Amino acid sequence: MNVSLSRSYRSSKGNTVFVYTVKGSESQIAAYKTAQGDNYRESEDGTPLWFTTRCIGKTGTLIITAKGRIVPDMSAFEQAASLAAQFGGNFGQELAKATVNQLLSVGVSVNADSTAVKAPHLGDL
Repeated sequence: MNVSLSRSYRSSKGNTVFVYTVKGSESQIAAYKTAQGDNYRESEDGTPLWFTTRCIGKTGTLIITAKGRIVPDMSAFEQAASLAAQFGGNFGQELAKATVNQLLSVGVSVNADSTAVKAPHLGDL
């Protein structure tokens, strides 16, 4: 199932809550609804919603685990962290920056002297 960031708000406990719209096949949405149980919510137009206190970017993918939990697929982020750690140093840092920009669909990044620079793509490294 794919999700897209719809909005965010501050909860009564002071936590930022990110609200994502959920898209998928009929069977995926039915499984999502079952897994969410009493926590299942929809927008006014009937689109399923997913709420989390951890931002996963503008878009992402949800997985229903074998135990019926809804979790975001963070494997691309974990792979990026592993590669950056493997190479370390300047290359690891640049690899991490490029990957994060790509994963979050960010078009620009800010360097240490606060000037905007075009984000590199992995193929450019």
